[in-house]
Amino acid sequence: MEVFSRKAEDILDQVGQPLKPYIPAMSRFLIIATFLEDSLRIIMQWSDQITFMEQSRHFPKGLSHLFLGLNVITMLAASFFIVVKKHQAYAIYGLMGVIVAQAFGYGLIFDMPFFLRNLSVMGGLMMVLSETMIKRKQMFAALPQISETNRRMYLQLAGRILLIFLFIGSAFHGDWSVMRIAVSLCGLAACVMVAVGFKAKWSAMFLVLFLSVLNVFVNNFWSVQHSYYKRDFLRYDFFQSLSTVGGFLLLVSTGPGGLSYDEKKKEF
Repeated sequence: MEVFSRKAEDILDQVGQPLKPYIPAMSRFLIIATFLEDSLRIIMQWSDQITFMEQSRHFPKGLSHLFLGLNVITMLAASFFIVVKKHQAYAIYGLMGVIVAQAFGYGLIFDMPFFLRNLSVMGGLMMVLSETMIKRKQMFAALPQISETNRRMYLQLAGRILLIFLFIGSAFHGDWSVMRIAVSLCGLAACVMVAVGFKAKWSAMFLVLFLSVLNVFVNNFWSVQHSYYKRDFLRYDFFQSLSTVGGFLLLVSTGPGGLSYDEKKKEF
């Protein structure tokens, strides 16, 4: 089994070699996709958003404009900096702040599907943050400090764990069938492998393909009439799933990190 696994990995590496230089850029763009879509949706539906914030969420006039405006500016600016690889840490913290602010602002903090999806999006952002960290020498060797390498390992571990929550939320939501049970079990097995870092690149690639196909068939907002109220929800879920796919794709590119079974196995 181990020999077969290694041969399959070699074949996949050869086939995917031409795409390797482009995977980090592709994954970054996918990760910020939900923030770009959200900012454009707020701009296009500005009056409806203001009405909702003031009437349903009871925001005072002026504060609703400020809240939405800051969200749009932060999402657009942070997304730009992540793509161009400038001030990435501040950009990532800004996007995480937007996720938390929207959860409270829109009253979705106790909405479990929203909560799990955004955990996965945060996992993708943590993967980007871990990629930005480089090994640096400690300024004061005698003092106990966490090196950049250790921080990166912890961020990669947290990112791997958070990424799988989107699939876990989807697996236990909806009607059950024999096919769905079989697919869910395969997906959950891949999620566990990603979390512990066992054959992490393989399992992450499986989840990239699986979630991409599932996203097209389940969140197909383009096939829904514009007047249908669920269209915006489907589009929101579609782009959030894209962001999670981007996180898994970045995991394929960078690897699971030091705190994983794959890396620990190399030490023995």
